[in-house]
Amino acid sequence: MSKDLNKVQLTGRLGKDPETKYTAQGNAVTQFTVASNRSWKTAEGDARDDTEWFTVVAWNKLGEICAQYLRKGSRVYIEGRLQTRSWEDQESGQKRYKTEVIANDMIMLDSKQNNMAGDYGDADMGDAEPEPMRPAAPARRPAPPANNGAPARPTGAPSARPTNAATPSAARRPSTVIEDDEDLPF
Repeated sequence: MSKDLNKVQLTGRLGKDPETKYTAQGNAVTQFTVASNRSWKTAEGDARDDTEWFTVVAWNKLGEICAQYLRKGSRVYIEGRLQTRSWEDQESGQKRYKTEVIANDMIMLDSKQNNMAGDYGDADMGDAEPEPMRPAAPARRPAPPANNGAPARPTGAPSARPTNAATPSAARRPSTVIEDDEDLPF
């Protein structure tokens, strides 16, 4: 038995800011357009350009991430599948069709500086506050107290534990903190 394949991979820039709606069940549905350019030379050596526009739909968590981080002009990689919807136009009574890319993966291709600028050129940010592009890394855990959380005892009082006792494993365990935000999934 053979498998069928419906897979789309594209890169391009957003034509407008993403628009998010929610279903009655509370699922996010984010829609945006992506322009993908193609350049070639004719037989006569003339340079030609062509732009293809794609409507992209992202559901649930991916849709929320797209709405939060993407803006008009953002350069993105989209991976997904093609889906064609049809409906009957209420004004003309004709059957209409729309083909969309249903995204299952998105990668932001802009540099961090361009993402933080909010525009996607070399324009000056002025006094604008950059919007955070990634969630902050988890805060570092405070170092355990020198006495490993045991209540303070008066000086000169005998110790309740032998001095050669092993340190509890929690005190030896390094904290799991993401040092580099490049390892975040978006």
